[in-house]
Amino acid sequence: MRCGQAKIEPSDRGCTEAARAIDPAGIDGYVAVGGGSSIDTAKVVNLLHSYPEGDLSRYLNRPMGDGSPVPGPLRPLVAVPTTSGTGSECTAMVALEVTAQRVKTGIADRRLHPSAAIVDPLNTVTAPPAVTAASGYDVLCHACESYTARPFDRRPPYAAPEQRPIYVGANPISDLWAERALELVGRYFRRAVLNPDDIEARTGMSQAALFAGMGFGNAGTHIPHACAYPVGGMVRDYVPDGYPVDHALVPHGQAVIVTAPAAFAFTYPAAPERHERAAQLLGGPTVGGADALPEAIRGIVRDTGGPSGLAAFGYTTADLPGLVEGGIKQQRLLACCPRPADARDLRRVLQASMVG
Repeated sequence: MRCGQAKIEPSDRGCTEAARAIDPAGIDGYVAVGGGSSIDTAKVVNLLHSYPEGDLSRYLNRPMGDGSPVPGPLRPLVAVPTTSGTGSECTAMVALEVTAQRVKTGIADRRLHPSAAIVDPLNTVTAPPAVTAASGYDVLCHACESYTARPFDRRPPYAAPEQRPIYVGANPISDLWAERALELVGRYFRRAVLNPDDIEARTGMSQAALFAGMGFGNAGTHIPHACAYPVGGMVRDYVPDGYPVDHALVPHGQAVIVTAPAAFAFTYPAAPERHERAAQLLGGPTVGGADALPEAIRGIVRDTGGPSGLAAFGYTTADLPGLVEGGIKQQRLLACCPRPADARDLRRVLQASMVG
């Protein structure tokens, strides 16, 4: 059975409509073919079909929703990614816009993890360069954020085992995935964007997306993703190249990468050696310091035609209060930040990201 309701950058409304468009009777499982938006939509449709009682908001992360756990098992879901980006094929969460609040959030639950994934780099060859670039920015940030996340043994203890979150902080296993992903991004990202038929580069980026997904899927992300949710939710009239849309849209990877240099400049003092190591793996400056990782990221963005700042999406300083408000709501992500970040800190990061 096919569903044509999957939208680029899914929303609570769109996912609910997609679930209603399909009769769940007789469905034994799901196959999600596409980018992270398609895979995330399939995860939500599976959830809504399996447990139709109540509203989707019951599962959304607090404070946008109730944060309730998935009640029980879901039907099998096979993910077949056609982009090298989100790593949704190997994570236990979805990201979606809350339409009424004009902000993105997520649903995190181990039962959302796909049953299997089929990752074939040849499925990514026809993606336009702009889509390849935006997807790759997400990979880059997944790896950098999980690698620099607050270590798992420096987080407050959980009141009970069942309250252990999906994102536990940087740990020895996530570090292995993140380092390998960063190395692959540094070697292959530019090639994949600039030469779409470079199968070696496509293979490297498919591996990077998978490895970064394995890393951030248990370590977590922090400031760039927290800021990206309102950046994506508050957009007014920006329409990206390479995406077949007739409405305003900031692709998730673009929304994430635009604040990454300023974010990592802010978090550098909490883990200098990790930031410098990440820059080295990306092929960045050999001289360390707080500018090493931001400069490595800026270089990749410049070479792949990425956004130069929030202003490129139509944002101005007048939007800062709303962007800060949306970002500070993402406490599940900010808890992973290696350095405490309050609303004033987010404002500084966003202000510094207004123009690249």
